[in-house]
Amino acid sequence: MVNNVLIIALVMLLPAQAFGAHDQDEKSLEISNDPVSVAQNPRPNRSRQDLDRMAPLDIRLLQREGGMLEALPDRWRIVESIGVNERWWDPYNQNTLKGDRPILGSKDLFFALGLVSDTVVEPRTFPIPVGVQTTGDAGQYDLHGDGQSNIFSQTIIASLSLIKGSTTFKPQDWEFRLTPAFNFNRVDINERRILYVQPSKFGKRSRNFGALQEAFYDYHIRNVGSRYDFDSVRIGIQPFSSDFRGFLLQDALMGVRLFGNRDNNRYQYNLAYFRRLDKDVNSGLNDLSTPLRRDHILTANLYRQDFPSPGLTSQISITANLNEENRRQAIDANGFPTRPALIGDLRPRRYHVTYLGYSLDGRYGRLNVAGSAYAAFGQDKNNPMTSRPSKIRSHFLALELSVDNDWQRYRLSGVYASGDDNVFDDKASGFDAIFENPLIAGADTSYWMRQTIPFVGGGRGIGLNGRNGLLPSLRSSKEQGQSFFSNPGLMLLGVGADFDLTPSLRWSVNYNHLWFDEVDGISQLRMQ
Repeated sequence: MVNNVLIIALVMLLPAQAFGAHDQDEKSLEISNDPVSVAQNPRPNRSRQDLDRMAPLDIRLLQREGGMLEALPDRWRIVESIGVNERWWDPYNQNTLKGDRPILGSKDLFFALGLVSDTVVEPRTFPIPVGVQTTGDAGQYDLHGDGQSNIFSQTIIASLSLIKGSTTFKPQDWEFRLTPAFNFNRVDINERRILYVQPSKFGKRSRNFGALQEAFYDYHIRNVGSRYDFDSVRIGIQPFSSDFRGFLLQDALMGVRLFGNRDNNRYQYNLAYFRRLDKDVNSGLNDLSTPLRRDHILTANLYRQDFPSPGLTSQISITANLNEENRRQAIDANGFPTRPALIGDLRPRRYHVTYLGYSLDGRYGRLNVAGSAYAAFGQDKNNPMTSRPSKIRSHFLALELSVDNDWQRYRLSGVYASGDDNVFDDKASGFDAIFENPLIAGADTSYWMRQTIPFVGGGRGIGLNGRNGLLPSLRSSKEQGQSFFSNPGLMLLGVGADFDLTPSLRWSVNYNHLWFDEVDGISQLRMQ
């Protein structure tokens, strides 16, 4: 619409000679910088044949004739020339604060601001085994206490990016990004030693926490070819996901990552080194007040689009997790031990494990396909169940198939994580991830993946699983604990459906059936 208005305005200012016309009245018409003069010499009506004979518009001719031309500083301000001005508080239209126009009088320097409000109100129940110090009602004979609790959590996340480069047509030249986050949470529960290690403190807790979820510099090293394939490097606290569904690693980590693409974006690659950050146990946000964890991650992956068939994307990966946290004990903000976990010989431990993976995501005909397969091998330098080294040999498979029918999606899900059939031998065959956040079988709408089910010590020492986790990893906590490869493993079969009732409202229904792969290990652990 803007281009049409400008062309019409320019056509009305052109001399008759520009169109090759022969009408004497048109030859006498001259271009003037005076709008009044132009208004006093209106253009005669043209016939259809005259319009068909018009020559292409020549801007140079208009400039020679002294026409009214006004240069615009850049293409982003064209709409202002016709009176459409931005409103700084409007996120739905053109706005400098969300990176739609350059800042500071530049041609290619942009600032993008994003704000997210995440509110969780969650009444919940989960089993709480009672003990001498645990129960708030010593007169009860039940094995389980009052598992009712209520959670309120409010998180505000701000993303601030300074970007250089005309990113509409080519990759950015560089980017600085900061993502601060602030969380307030309150938990009410009717039993003791759930929220605090001290039994004298009752079950109410309010906490607030500020964190930095992202803080990185992204530098565009070079373009490769005319299609703007590229190589870039990113340094700092940055998000990373090891696969399409977050089965192995999905976290914000400190590190350096080299990434790019080739063959018109058909291939994408990542080469990265990370060190994990400790998390605040109550909010789950990065805790920069503590030193970096001695938990090292080296990873490389390669994506190939339209393989093995058009519409599908394949990924191969190799990831090494070198954990060296065997020098000191770690206690969380509520006073509970987290490293080493209160299981087995209670000695600090370290382990080296390598994951080989293949993942698939996309569409095959009408069928949506997503899945991953991992094989893990390495060594646990001090298996807490045997107090000696053990070989790590475990594997993992996950597949989800779905079909779309207009606003409905129907899903079939399957997961297998190998378990350890003998926790006292020299082989640990239970599969555990680095920091999982899986998106399968309903994800955090599933009770199993949403809640932490207590195991040893009623969950104050060991959880059977972790919040927003799939694997029965027997960690002290998902955020601060270590991987444990003598776990029972898991089998899951599930069906589900998603109904998009409105563009912003989805109703999900899921039914999952779960088994432990091996129960001998947890039977032994329950007798500790």
